[in-house]
Amino acid sequence: MRAVILSLSKYLCSSIEGSFNMETITKINTTEKLINAFESSKNSLFGDLELREQAIESFSKQGIPNRKHEEYKYVNVELLLKRDFAISTATTVTAEQMANVQMLKDAFVVVIENGNFSKNLSSIASLPKGINIQNIAEATGNAAFQKHYAKYADVNNDAFIAMNTAFTSGGVFIHIEKNTVIEKPIHILHVSSAAENAIINPRNLMVVEENAQAKIVESFATVASAGKVFNNALTEIFIGANANLQHYKIQDENEAGMLLNTTQAYQEKQSVFSTNNFTLSGLFVRNNLNIVLDDEFIETHLNGLYLTRGNQVVDNHTLVDHRKPNCNSNELYKGIIEDKSAATFNGKIFVRKDAQKTNAFQSNKNILLSDDGTINTKPQLEIYADDVKCSHGTSTGKLDEDKIFYLRARGLSETSAKKLLMHAFASEVVENIKIEELRDYVEEKITGRFA
Repeated sequence: MRAVILSLSKYLCSSIEGSFNMETITKINTTEKLINAFESSKNSLFGDLELREQAIESFSKQGIPNRKHEEYKYVNVELLLKRDFAISTATTVTAEQMANVQMLKDAFVVVIENGNFSKNLSSIASLPKGINIQNIAEATGNAAFQKHYAKYADVNNDAFIAMNTAFTSGGVFIHIEKNTVIEKPIHILHVSSAAENAIINPRNLMVVEENAQAKIVESFATVASAGKVFNNALTEIFIGANANLQHYKIQDENEAGMLLNTTQAYQEKQSVFSTNNFTLSGLFVRNNLNIVLDDEFIETHLNGLYLTRGNQVVDNHTLVDHRKPNCNSNELYKGIIEDKSAATFNGKIFVRKDAQKTNAFQSNKNILLSDDGTINTKPQLEIYADDVKCSHGTSTGKLDEDKIFYLRARGLSETSAKKLLMHAFASEVVENIKIEELRDYVEEKITGRFA
């Protein structure tokens, strides 16, 4: 009997060791595959090769995040990328596929096709004076590009910033010159489709100079696709002194799309930056939003709405870094979680020692429509100044039964009452959209979702 137990023990130890080795091999293969892809393609990529080599070295050290990484502990991205993903090669989206993608009618439209700028699909022929829109791969000689590119997104802060910096082959450079006011919105449309599982790395740089004003919309859509698409998008934004930028993100990736979207913004004195994020669909969506307020009298607004269902996973991670005094930031994120879906909100506010007279407010509110849904919410404040007004709060619950009863008592069915309450809950974020056509589109998507 003892011999049988010893034999079984050896078998189990051997099985565990073999399992561990298989996991290790898979992890190494995933990382090595990406490094090998970089080595074979680096000489054909645009821009500073030394910067790219620094980025791939940083990516190699950090590795693809899993649940052991504090910032990614609620979702195992490493596991997602074990599905035989490869860096995407240039592919095209058909006219039939494009016909199903929503574009703003009254806007300058920039189409990013599988990570690459498409001049043929874009509508930027008659740009007003003071604005430059071009393929980021062709902007390397531009003085504003050289001054700001890769200056705000640090490759050592996140593995996916490093990955994007190493691999990006295209995207768009938008330059709004000093004292320029652009009334018509600029719509950056990211369209993805792949024959097999692919990683794409679009890169955008937006420079809004002193006293300039603009409205920029980024939307993400995955059209009919035979493979899964992992979209590792990175946008750097510079907002100069006294400038005003309204920024919107519409994420509608459907069941084939996975999006990891990093936005790194930097604000100068007396600038105003409003960023509004709407996650409407997607198998996996992760938003990293980092904003640095690096002078006095800056104003920042962050608004987000995420609607999850099925097995969808949505992560929102925000960081507002107050470095100088007399600045204001306001943050409101709301979520509606259905079925077995999961959502995360992790909001951080740093108030540095020199940032006296700071006003910083943060709120996260969620509605759970299912007992199987999951919400992880973690608002955080780190304050090193002593003359500030800061607060954060979070709430999670189900629809208010008293309100449902009130509406039913006035003739509404239970279903109609619930739809009305959910729409009212979402509208507090939607009403921050200042572009009427875009607001109508989001309203329509929300109405369809609760229909």
